[in-house]
Amino acid sequence: MNNDSLRGRATLGLGRWLAVVTMATIASAETSPPRPHIILMMGDDHGWEETGYHGHPHVKTPVLDEMAAQGLRLDRFHSGHPNCSPTRASFLTGRHPNRMGTFAPGWSCRPEEITIAHLLTNAGYRCGHFGKWHVGPVKAASPTSPGSMGFRTWLSHDNFFETDPVLSRDGGPPEKYRGESSAILVEEAIRFIDQSVAAGEPSLTVIWFGSPHEPYVGLPEDLALYDHLPRLDTTPARLTSVETGRPVTRPRGEVLRERYAEITAMDRAIGRLRRHLTERGLKRDSLVFYCGDNGTSAESALGGPHRGAKGSVYQGGTLVPGLIEWPARIDRPRTSNAVASTSDILPTLCSLLEIQPPDRPLDGVDLTPVIAGREFQRPEPLLVWIFEPARLLKSKPAPWIDPELQKGTTPLAKLMGGRATRDFTNYRMTEVTDDDLAGDRSLIDGRLELVVRRGRQGETRELYDLEADPGERVDIAKQRPEEVDRLSKILTTRQRSILRSLTGDDYAR
Repeated sequence: MNNDSLRGRATLGLGRWLAVVTMATIASAETSPPRPHIILMMGDDHGWEETGYHGHPHVKTPVLDEMAAQGLRLDRFHSGHPNCSPTRASFLTGRHPNRMGTFAPGWSCRPEEITIAHLLTNAGYRCGHFGKWHVGPVKAASPTSPGSMGFRTWLSHDNFFETDPVLSRDGGPPEKYRGESSAILVEEAIRFIDQSVAAGEPSLTVIWFGSPHEPYVGLPEDLALYDHLPRLDTTPARLTSVETGRPVTRPRGEVLRERYAEITAMDRAIGRLRRHLTERGLKRDSLVFYCGDNGTSAESALGGPHRGAKGSVYQGGTLVPGLIEWPARIDRPRTSNAVASTSDILPTLCSLLEIQPPDRPLDGVDLTPVIAGREFQRPEPLLVWIFEPARLLKSKPAPWIDPELQKGTTPLAKLMGGRATRDFTNYRMTEVTDDDLAGDRSLIDGRLELVVRRGRQGETRELYDLEADPGERVDIAKQRPEEVDRLSKILTTRQRSILRSLTGDDYAR
């Protein structure tokens, strides 16, 4: 089947699926219970350890700490990938990002994907996106803009941003908004929620902050909280210069002072949102969620308590803060050690709202037992996989989306190739081989984690007991060869399923 036919069938299949869901929603509208407002927030490069409630020695996050003390604290929550674009694709779709060719930052998702915004729009929700997008351009013409992916309105950026961000409203020309970026996003989200309440509609509000991604810009009052750090750490750190947009090396204490100031400002903005929900009488029936999109960036990672940082398949690359507040369902503070991920958001919302999930392979699982405080063990191990696209690119594949539609418009502080904007890419893959199984990957099965990495001597397989050794210091692969074999077989089976999706098979249903 040629690509045009495949795409045509994909579009037809998506249309039929949406029509069925719409009719089912209308038929059950009169009997459906009141539905909560849903607010899904995500920090940019905010790792697990960078919160007060996880015992960080410096960073101050009083609002996240309060959420952890009053709601559901997910202490083994993972991003879907060690990097941002793939994680965001998993967040939206409930699928492993490699299924849709979102391999790395700057690789878009595909127009045929079904997102939480598609689903909730058809369930009567008003859906809005605010902040970082990074799974395609935000311009109106893009087939992977927030609007194309189900959101009614958006104030968004192709990539990341700092103070005085340049954002696109509903895909229009970028405009500069004066102020601290997290505060700007929250004020926009508050207006959106209030408009939804006035219209009598439940809302899905997705806020993806630009903080604390480098380069860093802190407000004076926040910087003052960390004035002691430059004296404590003079280790050289490499990052982007806010002034030039080019790489620069600075003392890490100075860098951390600015990074932590951004985290504190983001934390304060979340507090503003929570207060507004309380003042409007909305807090009890609002599901408020926060997580990070990958582990702490390398220049800021302090080396513990977990191994690795952003870009690594070890725990430090994917463990992130995970918090849920929903007083109507979570009426007392709880902590869960269930293995969970951004890919679980879609199937969990489908279960909570009694929505039919998409008829295609999903990698996320339903976390409603965790929300209810019941015993829960993930039915399938959690897979993290950094796909290596070298073979695909060598074949000079056809683009999945017209490259003109993949061009970004919103500028950012970090230059790349002398340009202050970012474009996106996604390619067609017509066949797969065992060579495509390569790439660093890990499989988390309860307390065990299998890590497969490529080194000078070929691939290595490591095994860690995360309960006894959360820092992954002791490789027990030689002591537990039967577990290495068992998990390796599961890993390969899961990878083959993902590769079938990558060729576009799912869209032909």
